[in-house]
Amino acid sequence: MMSRAELDLAVDWAREEGWNPGLQDAGAFHAADPAGFLTGLLDGRPVASLSVVRYPGKFGFLGFYIVRPEVRGRGYGWHLWQAGLRHLKGCTVGLDGVVAQQENYRKSGFAPAHRNIRFGGRLPDGGGEAASVAVVDARTIPFDRLMALDAGLFPAPRPGFLANWIALPGATALAAVEDGRLRGFGVVRPCHQGWKIGPLYADGGAVARDLLLALGRAAGEGPLFLDVPEPNGAAVRLAGELGLSPQFETARMYRGPAPAVDLARLFGITSFELG
Repeated sequence: MMSRAELDLAVDWAREEGWNPGLQDAGAFHAADPAGFLTGLLDGRPVASLSVVRYPGKFGFLGFYIVRPEVRGRGYGWHLWQAGLRHLKGCTVGLDGVVAQQENYRKSGFAPAHRNIRFGGRLPDGGGEAASVAVVDARTIPFDRLMALDAGLFPAPRPGFLANWIALPGATALAAVEDGRLRGFGVVRPCHQGWKIGPLYADGGAVARDLLLALGRAAGEGPLFLDVPEPNGAAVRLAGELGLSPQFETARMYRGPAPAVDLARLFGITSFELG
């Protein structure tokens, strides 16, 4: 099992791989499942990492699959991979796989569900446009309402993770409200390069646009990134209309029955590491 300090190291490895994690992600990730992070040691030194976070309802998510470049090709990653799958035995397991690894994931029983596209760039100011909904600090919304929205758009409830995620240092969490109804929710957080928005939930394109522009205004300097599930055509169009361009893609893949997720309301995935 990975220590909290080793998770900081794995996040740094992810930065070196070009995955651009959030500056404060490790704390929220570890809180989701302290037993769900594995490390491979060689002569007492960490050389490989894997996250296998177990959520309620027999769902798990696999990420942070990294082997240090100097020891690749020796089977260390495969042994850690097998240990991770044993940890998630009995669960449907999700992952977001880069193109180069998708065939290997297929060999381990993972089937593709949809593509995700990371969009990046700088948003327009959005000044002069009337918002369709009120956008407020999400932490002023009763937490059970945020949790209910998240549970409807993620394959399993994750209240502990969500509570930590909206309180990340430097992050801003916003909610879209209309006539007392929660119409959308999003978080923007600082990363090693620029800022990431995730999740981004909305009842439709107009609400998503209001939230996206508001989160962009809350961000600091640097580009903004949003991981969009490709089947949500409205999300893909919105990213393009706001001047964001595709950076790279992954595939959401599942081992076991694919959970039902309302992708029409999922405009931005929380993270490629924990789903």
